[in-house]
Amino acid sequence: MTQASKRALITGIQGFTGRYMAAELEAHGYEVVGTGSQASTEPRYVQADLTDAVSLRTVLADLQPDVVVHLAALAFVGHGVADAFYQVNLIGTRNLLEAIAACGKTPDCVLLASSANVYGNASDGMLGEDTPPAPANDYAVSKLGMEYMARLWQDRLPIVMTRPFNYSGVGQGENFLLSKIVSHFRRRAPVIELGNLDVWRDFSDVRAVVAAYRGLLEAAPVGQTVNVSSGVAHSLRDVIALCEQITGHRIEVTVNPAFVRANEVKTLTGDNSRLRRLVPGWATPALQDTLAWMLDAR
Repeated sequence: MTQASKRALITGIQGFTGRYMAAELEAHGYEVVGTGSQASTEPRYVQADLTDAVSLRTVLADLQPDVVVHLAALAFVGHGVADAFYQVNLIGTRNLLEAIAACGKTPDCVLLASSANVYGNASDGMLGEDTPPAPANDYAVSKLGMEYMARLWQDRLPIVMTRPFNYSGVGQGENFLLSKIVSHFRRRAPVIELGNLDVWRDFSDVRAVVAAYRGLLEAAPVGQTVNVSSGVAHSLRDVIALCEQITGHRIEVTVNPAFVRANEVKTLTGDNSRLRRLVPGWATPALQDTLAWMLDAR
């Protein structure tokens, strides 16, 4: 079957990553259908709430996708209600897997987006897929729980698990760090409040992340967990300096103690060698290029 005749289902298609994922798959010939919890008049969109198991089964029986990319999740770590993480990320994913298994067609690949947050604060330095998880908040626990739950379906569904590290791009909400910094530079704000400037993090470009997901759908390394990361760490001081260099605008950085986490890990970098083996030629742009794209966005 050619890609052109393959139907891809993207859950959370109206989210930041979902829109880029749809564009990536359409550019490579897939017929894309998306779901989300909100009503919408967009074409090829079906309203389907992950927490509603019955309607999800109806939707999947109708769509019968060839591949599934499961992006829908409650993602903002600062979200106030812990229960919601488990309802959506854990129970919602279980409902989805049940609906896929019952739909009458086994897809070629079901890609589940977990999170590098599962590694938590216990490990410094370069994190590989075999690094023991140590989640440090409800969001991360809900994602790790989702991973374990999904393993129970491995004999019935061709599941691939991804653990994306931080990534950014045009259109991401300002409650994410790089987007917050970029928005301050775009409006030439004189001051920005941040937390610890000396933490080093691994940042990728959303366009590279969705290219990795597409590559994994096609390679279908069933049963594997794959980091999606740049393999390079930058400090927040680096990010500020790059933005100043690109825009010529100087900004005063004040450290807000409320933004400093007590048990913050100094350096988090993802080992992406498994991804590069599975998807030959995959790469993410240099952080400077991603920032320049975001700063220049119309």
